Amino acid sequence: MATLRSFGLGDNCPVGIRPRFHNGLTCSAPLAIRSQWIEIPPASGPDHQQPLLRCWWSVPEQGLSGGSHGLRGAVLVLPEVFGLNGWVRSVADRLAGEGYAALAMPIFERTAPGLDVGYDAAGLAAGREHRDAVTAETFLADAQRASTWLQSQQLGQEIGLKIGCVGFCFGGHLALLAATLPAVRATCAFYGARVSSFRPGGGEPALAVLPQIQGHLLCVCGDQDPLMPLEEQQAIAAALSADRLARQDQPGVPLERRLLVAPGAGHGFLCDARSDYNAEAAALGWHEMLALFAKAL
Repeated sequence: MATLRSFGLGDNCPVGIRPRFHNGLTCSAPLAIRSQWIEIPPASGPDHQQPLLRCWWSVPEQGLSGGSHGLRGAVLVLPEVFGLNGWVRSVADRLAGEGYAALAMPIFERTAPGLDVGYDAAGLAAGREHRDAVTAETFLADAQRASTWLQSQQLGQEIGLKIGCVGFCFGGHLALLAATLPAVRATCAFYGARVSSFRPGGGEPALAVLPQIQGHLLCVCGDQDPLMPLEEQQAIAAALSADRLARQDQPGVPLERRLLVAPGAGHGFLCDARSDYNAEAAALGWHEMLALFAKAL
């Protein structure tokens, strides 16, 4: 049985459920879904540079029809530096197949509207160029708009769905910031590098926002990820442990604070379009994310 190292729980955490997977991600018997591009207009206010957000919106058919089972919740999906490409859209589709309304939002609309580049050197260079123009402030303004839009949707008999967030690569880094939004109940950040040493636009490292996060948080990376060396993993684990300890006397259900490290996996291991794709780690990571959302949403 494969295991994920679980920092913040005190020991290794065996994952005993090995779900069937399609491209490393899927569940058995996915639901029928509907997917489309939608546009979220700029909000009124002093930020005159707010872009129109062209997002990928995927919803299970049962949510649209108001079926007896209803929706599990809603999930905000944050992409890698390669933009809202086919793989990221497929993540939203697969979440919809699991019963979640999923909104994949762009993160570079202020400098590169509609960015969708390949997993090659040119695509990586383009993505990193626009990544370096992102600030935490502008990202959070856009993520808040996406969150507000999600909350406003009436799907079947459901309105005001609980919201989760998942991000990958730079989107995983941004997911830590998005977790501070009031509506976000659970966040899964996949291989979000440099959170212990960097914050988009400057300021304290992204890890400094942990006390502001009022939902559950799961960070996932591979033990062979060159962008997340052992020092980074240890810094994340220590920060999560300190935050959990600081909250131990708070009433209510303890908030999850975990770092899971997938053995043998590199950077981008969940994406089957990347050379670092690892089918076993992808299936396990996907399962852990779904378990988090099932508990919190």
